[in-house]
Amino acid sequence: MYCLSVQAYENRNLLQRQAGPDKLENILMTDKPWIHYPLYADRRGWDSLTSINKAYYIQFGEKYLSYDWKVVKATDYLEFARSGNRSKMENIYNSNLNAISALFIAEMAEGKGRFIDQLANGLFHTCEMTSWTISAHLSLQLVQGSFPKLNDHVIDLVSGDVGAMFSWVYYFLNKEFDKLNPLISSRLYDEIESRILTPYLNESRFWWMATNVTADKGFVNNWNPWCNANVLQCFLLVEKDRKRLVEGVYKTMVSVDKFLNYNHDDGACEEGPSYWGHAAGKMYDYLQLLYDATGGGINIFSDPMVKNMGEYISRSYVGNGWVVNFADASAKGDFNYRLIYRYGKMVHSIAMEQFASLLKREYPKPISISRDMYRVLADLSSDPEIDKYAPLHGVKPFIWYPETEFCYIREGKLFLAAKGGYNDESHNHNDIGTFSLYVDDEPVLIDVGVGTYTKKTFSNERYSIWTMQSDYHNLPVINGFSQRYGKKYRATNIKPDKNGNMFSLDISKAYPADAGINKWIRGYRLNKGNLCITDTFDINNARVPNRLNFMTWGQVDISQAGVVEIRLNNKTCRLSYDKNNFEPSLEKVVLDDSRLSDVWGNEVFRISLTAKKTVDRGTYNIIIKI
Repeated sequence: MYCLSVQAYENRNLLQRQAGPDKLENILMTDKPWIHYPLYADRRGWDSLTSINKAYYIQFGEKYLSYDWKVVKATDYLEFARSGNRSKMENIYNSNLNAISALFIAEMAEGKGRFIDQLANGLFHTCEMTSWTISAHLSLQLVQGSFPKLNDHVIDLVSGDVGAMFSWVYYFLNKEFDKLNPLISSRLYDEIESRILTPYLNESRFWWMATNVTADKGFVNNWNPWCNANVLQCFLLVEKDRKRLVEGVYKTMVSVDKFLNYNHDDGACEEGPSYWGHAAGKMYDYLQLLYDATGGGINIFSDPMVKNMGEYISRSYVGNGWVVNFADASAKGDFNYRLIYRYGKMVHSIAMEQFASLLKREYPKPISISRDMYRVLADLSSDPEIDKYAPLHGVKPFIWYPETEFCYIREGKLFLAAKGGYNDESHNHNDIGTFSLYVDDEPVLIDVGVGTYTKKTFSNERYSIWTMQSDYHNLPVINGFSQRYGKKYRATNIKPDKNGNMFSLDISKAYPADAGINKWIRGYRLNKGNLCITDTFDINNARVPNRLNFMTWGQVDISQAGVVEIRLNNKTCRLSYDKNNFEPSLEKVVLDDSRLSDVWGNEVFRISLTAKKTVDRGTYNIIIKI
């Protein structure tokens, strides 16, 4: 099988083909019968919904009854521009939003009005903020920058989350606020209308809307379904004008179609499993809301691509909490198994339903209290259903994603994940041809992932960060050159071989033309408990010895010529190389970023095999045994 890497975009327009504005006008429900949750006054209904979680929610909310609402100062916004630190502003803001969500769900669980005053304080405090957007995203303002401008409202991930959460608060509790003062719920409505609904109707400039994305230009990532799902909630829950409601909902359909058009038929998430919940998962949230609000009149859950996008998360699970991670994704999974179950239920995927049951058994956790109120409510209603399914994770020996160019091979104790693609994917690392190797479902040769996001992470300095560079992936430095960023830097001549447990590709085009690489064919083969890596190359006028790099978090011993020993948790892997061809070296990389150290510990290691001779062509063979 030969594959050519191409950017995905196909004018499927699945949602618009289901309904145009006229049909939507006829099928979009009024008076909110699509909401399956009990009204605030229905105490029996809320007792049933919260069930065993009721006491926990009330106790958690009680912690915030005397919460001191925090002020985001001007200097907290300025810190992002000054140092690139986005956490200072976000941590303060998130503390307030977490308090609001805790107070809200506690009041819904208890129903005695005990949390209403403090909840009103939090809502009023947030409504008084110039912007609901975080400092790192204020560049979307008309004036750009990272400091909020009055009435220059931006819809981003966080402001959309806030708008959606406040819409649920308004829906359930507006009459309770009226008992305090009618201006409270009125203010809440006005802020949602002016910060979310009106900008969405009147603006097309936000990049995530994908207004001008075509097959020839632009890209679409998780921001699109995430923001649109939030906007859709705001329209469905608070918009009072029928014409504006239909117009707003249809505009979200056109926008989400861009996301669906951009994704591959194979369903893989190029951003990795960590982003599945924000990409395919948010797309599911959006589609479920639209399905419910139209009484099933708009339903694309039977589309094969939508099912593939869901099942990607179960297929990318290695075991023991580890996942296949590329790009900015983490190697450790943080799964919302209730979301996986709901998605699986709608696309009729027994694999997802059983996987959700397995995760619930092995990694049980309480239903989170977060600003994503739609998921909090959905988790409450779906959690009991998961236990009906056998806790299983169906393992396939060979999985190939022909468009995204991910290849997973499992043989005995070994699991190999390798990739092709191109170096301009969403949350891209320069990593064409890299691989990860797992032994007994534990990573040994690794993809480190990404550290805490800063201003540099999403700037023209991104590839000055070591985790983004091909030199710190399991890849060669060829003729002194590393891989480059850009769409033209891609894999070619890709050959997955199911019968031979093999995957090969030419990575030469991932390097600059100055490297003079005619070809560099990298092949991976699992065979009888071994991983064989073969590099066959042809270079014009080679000037610098090639170097093969391997990343690990195990303890490394290079003292024996021809063998690198990697010891990890009572396991030893032996990486064998030709001692006449290579000189080994070892670099320790200290991890002072908690986003990395929480996964790998305080350090990782780069094993480098540097060729002793500079040659134009040849073949290198590496064998890894357990």
